Amino acid sequence: MTAQARRPTAAEIDISVPHSARIWNYWLGGKDHYPVDREAGDAYAQVFPGIVEIARAQRYFLARAVRYLAGEAGMRQFLDVGTGLPTRDNTHEVAQRAAPRARVVYVDNDPLVLTHARALLTSTPEGATSYVDADLRDPDRILGAAAETLDLSEPVALMLLGVLGHLPDHDEGRAIVRRLMDGLAPGSHLVVADSTDTDEAFKRAQEQYNEGGSVPYHLRSREQITAFFDGLELVPPGVVVLSRWRPDLGAPEQVAEEHEVCGVGRKP
Repeated sequence: MTAQARRPTAAEIDISVPHSARIWNYWLGGKDHYPVDREAGDAYAQVFPGIVEIARAQRYFLARAVRYLAGEAGMRQFLDVGTGLPTRDNTHEVAQRAAPRARVVYVDNDPLVLTHARALLTSTPEGATSYVDADLRDPDRILGAAAETLDLSEPVALMLLGVLGHLPDHDEGRAIVRRLMDGLAPGSHLVVADSTDTDEAFKRAQEQYNEGGSVPYHLRSREQITAFFDGLELVPPGVVVLSRWRPDLGAPEQVAEEHEVCGVGRKP
């Protein structure tokens, strides 16, 4: 199953201002970025070199979490909010390798991501993949649009990786996560990965980035990130640094990953 994406106009894609999705793509070794993004990405990494490692480790966590959900947890539906630009091992690719009938909905509100929607909207013949143009701050729209592809009376895995920091108010963020999970069936799962405010260089790099004209991102304490799982049953090993969540055998553990935590919780 596929859906047509509206092509944004040139005016909607501003290449004069750094763009978080394009910078993340640059750190991941992708090709969808401009000189202004590379300059901002290099400036960030000069202050906090560990950011490149974090970006890649978060991607590896996504793959492990989706493999667990589609395999051991038996999940067949995924709602990936704030998906960003496509790269290797997107959610639908990992899920459908484990479960070809898996159905995946991607959500983002960025015109550049829209230009790559067709790359995201590939699927196995048995499954389905679709794209929703919506803002994280509008959970009702997200749920309504997702219901066109997903059966919300059955469990869904809600993926929120590297996106909750765009909500400056922590209480608002918790309320949005709660509203999204309230709209999903028992047995649904929440997957979160986000950066902590424990490192001074990391905080300086983020403050410098926020002042550069891009959409700001806000680091939070480990306790605040853990609070997104309130009311859910944490899947072992709980909320941990990226490399410690069900690592692949022989995978190295990196020091910089201490500055981003992740977890998976199940709705009872």
